Amino acid sequence: MAEQIYRFVTNGWNPQEVSALHGVDRLVYRSNKLGADQRVTNTGGGNTSSKLKERDPLSGQEVEVLWVKGSGGDLRTSLRENFSSLYQDKLMGLQTMYGARQDKGLKSPAEDDMVNAYNHTTFNLNPRASSIDTPLHSFIPAKFVDHMHPNAIIAIAASARCEELTREIFGGTMAYVPWMRPGFELGLAMQEICRQQPGVKAIMMGQHGFISWADDDRECYFRTLDFIEQASAYLEKQYTAKGGDIAAFGGAKYQTLPEAARRQTLAAILPWLRGRVSQQRRFIGTIQDDDKILRFVNSKDAPRLAELGTSCPDHFLRTKIKPLYVDWNPQTEDVASLKTKLQSGIEQYRRDYAAYYDRCKRPNSPAMRDPNPTVVLIPGLGMIAWGKDKSESRVTAEFYNCAVEVMRGAEAMDRYIALPQQEAFDIEYWLLEEAKLKRMPAEKELARQVVVVVGAGSGIGKETAHRLCREGAHIVCVDMKLETAEATAKEITDRLGQGIGVAGSGISGCGPALGLACNITDRASVRAMLDQVALAYGGFDSICVTAGVFWPSDTSGHIPDDKWAFTFGVNVTGSYIVGDEAARTWKEQGLRGSLVLTTSANAVVAKKGSVAYDCSKAAANHLVREMAMELAPLVRVNGVAPATVVQGSAMFPRDRVIGSLAKYQIPYTDDEATESLVKKLAQFYADRTLTKSPITPADQAEAYFLLVTQRLSKTTGQVLTVDGGLHEAFLR
Repeated sequence: MAEQIYRFVTNGWNPQEVSALHGVDRLVYRSNKLGADQRVTNTGGGNTSSKLKERDPLSGQEVEVLWVKGSGGDLRTSLRENFSSLYQDKLMGLQTMYGARQDKGLKSPAEDDMVNAYNHTTFNLNPRASSIDTPLHSFIPAKFVDHMHPNAIIAIAASARCEELTREIFGGTMAYVPWMRPGFELGLAMQEICRQQPGVKAIMMGQHGFISWADDDRECYFRTLDFIEQASAYLEKQYTAKGGDIAAFGGAKYQTLPEAARRQTLAAILPWLRGRVSQQRRFIGTIQDDDKILRFVNSKDAPRLAELGTSCPDHFLRTKIKPLYVDWNPQTEDVASLKTKLQSGIEQYRRDYAAYYDRCKRPNSPAMRDPNPTVVLIPGLGMIAWGKDKSESRVTAEFYNCAVEVMRGAEAMDRYIALPQQEAFDIEYWLLEEAKLKRMPAEKELARQVVVVVGAGSGIGKETAHRLCREGAHIVCVDMKLETAEATAKEITDRLGQGIGVAGSGISGCGPALGLACNITDRASVRAMLDQVALAYGGFDSICVTAGVFWPSDTSGHIPDDKWAFTFGVNVTGSYIVGDEAARTWKEQGLRGSLVLTTSANAVVAKKGSVAYDCSKAAANHLVREMAMELAPLVRVNGVAPATVVQGSAMFPRDRVIGSLAKYQIPYTDDEATESLVKKLAQFYADRTLTKSPITPADQAEAYFLLVTQRLSKTTGQVLTVDGGLHEAFLR
């Protein structure tokens, strides 16, 4: 097949790279290249296969094995272990079993039985679970098969004239099969098409996608690209002929708000909205406000098309059967009006979802799932997508973007039609899908939580950020210096990855951690930081303030007035401002949260040389109690009181360590390594405690973790001391 220049897809095939690969490694390569282009298939969507000759581990005989992408996973990042391997002859033999078991009145039991039967065809004890699409790949008589979900193809598949358009665009090279739920019956239908139409090279799957094949993997790859290119070119020609972007979706009804006003409005509504959609379980948000999504939400046809819902099963499994569209005029209505319309819209959405469930449920259907929308469309603002974590909300946003592009194409070519609701329900509440959900590992203790750590650039704050993220929390790393905040956030994302899905817009493109700068003594800076958190994640759940400063008295015991004010400004007023500004957001959100402030063992121990610090920490102790009263019952407020933490602390630069060593007459040399000096000073402080062990940032982080979780859910207004047993600090 001659290679062509592609306009609508990317040719990622590199002959030099492929020449060194063999067998399954070539399948992985082909899959990665197809999955890397969002115009070819969506995140987690589609699957690929190769029928390869392998040596049977028991008989030693050469056998044909189907290697096919297994259940779950993403083609772009798939590795060898993401593919299941099955004896091809045993898969073909299951056709007899299916014919014997099929219930003529209800096909689901027979389909489900076949999925369980795939386990008996596994080659070489491969543990990867097989996909429900396995029969499609097995029954098509070709060595290499690609099943993709490109927007351009699905636009044809979701058109009222799908069969006619397939013939018009592709001639006799692509056949057509009407919508069938993925599984054994669809595989048999494709096998019959191949038998009756030996000249076809692909099949259009009504309201789903397409599948193509070849007996050479390179030819299969380029055939897949060629079909998508052909569909895309036809679509764009029709789209341009009907007026292009100006006429898309019936033309514009509303105008987009300027970016600054858009961000301000979104920051004002997101925590409130998060509270409304998180009544059963908390969600993390992603905003999307690029030109394409705004073109749709601002259009005249958006209400009609949104109500129809999505077509492709891969789409609505993430976006639900339909989004919530809010008919709000950004030019004439205010935020209060938007909240009123959102509230009534959410209530109606829940009623509609419950009615959909009651209308379509089967006798053995799983219980109704969360009835809140996962996609919210607002003219002038864009789209807000929700998920259990940032990655899932980004994928949800990506899939509805795909749905919008499908509707754009289908409307340009003819008329968009959605999947019948009963068919959609049978996919959404398929018992196999429910079993898949139940097999997923339990969520971590702080899953679905967003925690802001102020002072995350070093010491206790950095350690706390790492401790909380290990338990599933999304972490907002805040520091006076942006570079140190971003450094901690990068450490987290380097370890966890950014997640999958489209990046979203602006700050909403973050992953499991985000770095922000903030001056906590400046209320406007704090408000701006919290608004950025809302734009990134939809809101927040807890805040840990670990930031603090120490300014020593001089040898006469004097401290300058400005340094006294500076010390109280950071250690007391700053914590108050953070809590006071956060209270506004917590109240809007309406979800329970936690505020943890940092005090000190010095708050109850009088000592020379630290009068400003000690007094400020005594005030911080009482601030904990006062704010617990102010923020109850929605937010618990507690404190952590460390004794001196030298290791990793920004308050102990080398010169202060040397000063302390000299003060306490601890031997040292001027050329001694900083690490050695720190160790000596830390041990000196440790020897004054009952446990005789140096106190580390990790020791403190454990206390913040306990207070943020629900392990101490009935504890508020308390200060948890982590000082190694400093008996001078015992309360009396």
